[in-house]
Amino acid sequence: MTADKTAEPRRVIVIDDDDVILLSCQRILQKAGYEVETFSRGAAGIERLKEIHPPILLVDLKMPELDGFQVIERVRAIDTDVVIVVITGYATISTAVDAMKAGAYDFLPKPFTPDELRLIASRCYERWRLRRESAQLRREKEEAERKFVTFVSHQLKTPLVAVKQYLDVLLYTAKDQLPDTALTWITRSQVRLGEMLEIIGDWLTLAKIERGALCDGGATTSVREVVDQVVQFSRPQADGAKVALEVNVPPDLPPVRGDAVAVATVLSNLVGNAVKYNHPGGKVLVEARGDGGHIEITVSDTGIGIPAACLPSLFQEFYRVNTAEVRDRPGTGLGLAICRRITTELGGSIDVVSSEGHGTTFTVRLPTSGAVPGPPRTGG
Repeated sequence: MTADKTAEPRRVIVIDDDDVILLSCQRILQKAGYEVETFSRGAAGIERLKEIHPPILLVDLKMPELDGFQVIERVRAIDTDVVIVVITGYATISTAVDAMKAGAYDFLPKPFTPDELRLIASRCYERWRLRRESAQLRREKEEAERKFVTFVSHQLKTPLVAVKQYLDVLLYTAKDQLPDTALTWITRSQVRLGEMLEIIGDWLTLAKIERGALCDGGATTSVREVVDQVVQFSRPQADGAKVALEVNVPPDLPPVRGDAVAVATVLSNLVGNAVKYNHPGGKVLVEARGDGGHIEITVSDTGIGIPAACLPSLFQEFYRVNTAEVRDRPGTGLGLAICRRITTELGGSIDVVSSEGHGTTFTVRLPTSGAVPGPPRTGG
């Protein structure tokens, strides 16, 4: 990796309206092993920078047409990696600070010696090289993590699914021949296997979010369609728990930012929890409404509620409410953490209001497809 990076040409673009400075920089840096291109106008230098993306840009602060600050602003919009040094005869602290704020790495006052120019060019190139190597290492790390998660999840899920299927077949074909004790232990084993598969699934979802592989912020989704799909999927669970599922979502809501899979993952977790932690004869209500540039989706239940002391930790990974009513109900402690990760990734937020013994309401706010997402709100 290092060899590939150092093999790249050590290119430098110099932009200055002083021909003497241009010639001096070219001769000094070429002798030091750099490929140097010089321009007396900022616009021409910027156009060339678009083509070759050099490691280093030297730019004069005071020039006609485009001054150094304007050049820096335009270059930063084109290339965030190039290391910029401001050359100027106005060597004051204020201009140096302003140049740094604008995106310059260093400051070289006129007149300068050949050694000063070579030293600053060397530092700039080393900074550029290390930054590129760091980015490459990050990419390699992310790829290694992706392969690890995929491998481990596959290696774990495959035997667990097989064992669960064997037990399913055993119960189906030999249920009447097995003693009650064996039936009890096999049934418990199936429950635990299901919990393990759920943990692996949630872990894989979190890994996808961290890699940016789950949330597509450029996609748009119909809230009504996703809610209908989630409710239809959750209805067997609700019917089995004797919990009523109700929906109040207008059909004409604008689409929200984010892909359907990500939005459905959030709502599936919330609706599933609302059913799981409810009472027989209870109710779950899913509602949505427009709120400026956002769509606000609420999932309310009439269930057991959440103790006030548990609310601050509710969205932490692997956190579970530890009360007598909850302890024996299956769960991974990852569902709400996933919900927060997704809503934050999409520029939205998720909040919770709950009263122990009187139910819980989760509120998800997602920006509409035409809205500019603001900073996420920090709630419950």
